[in-house]
Amino acid sequence: MISAVAQKYHIHPQTLRLYEREGLLKPSRTEGNTRLYSEEDLEQLETILTLTRDLGVNLAGVDVILNMRRKIQLMQGEVNEFMEYVKRELARGIDDWEQRLSTALVKSTSTDLVRANPQNPPATASAQSTQKKQAR
Repeated sequence: MISAVAQKYHIHPQTLRLYEREGLLKPSRTEGNTRLYSEEDLEQLETILTLTRDLGVNLAGVDVILNMRRKIQLMQGEVNEFMEYVKRELARGIDDWEQRLSTALVKSTSTDLVRANPQNPPATASAQSTQKKQAR
């Protein structure tokens, strides 16, 4: 209720009504038209009080700052959604590449691979045994 909030934050109830008229706060109402402040409303009020009391921002400036914060939060949500989309697509792309690589490559053992040296062509098995005998 407005009196409890005013007392908690050491402000006059008229100040809370002014913030509501200016569109800075939007507390819910009971059927009897009593204002009820949610946790989100109280966080918003704390931001307003910090801006006005500690930083000297006027109410028009507070309105601009709060609107910018809302827009930044929306954009941050959009960026987060886009990043999740990119991650999913990259993961899907990596899976596709792994599947392509596993089917496109020919499997071989290390003994199948021979480094060719143009100056010394690879020796055949019979030539190698002849060279070993001559070396003895």
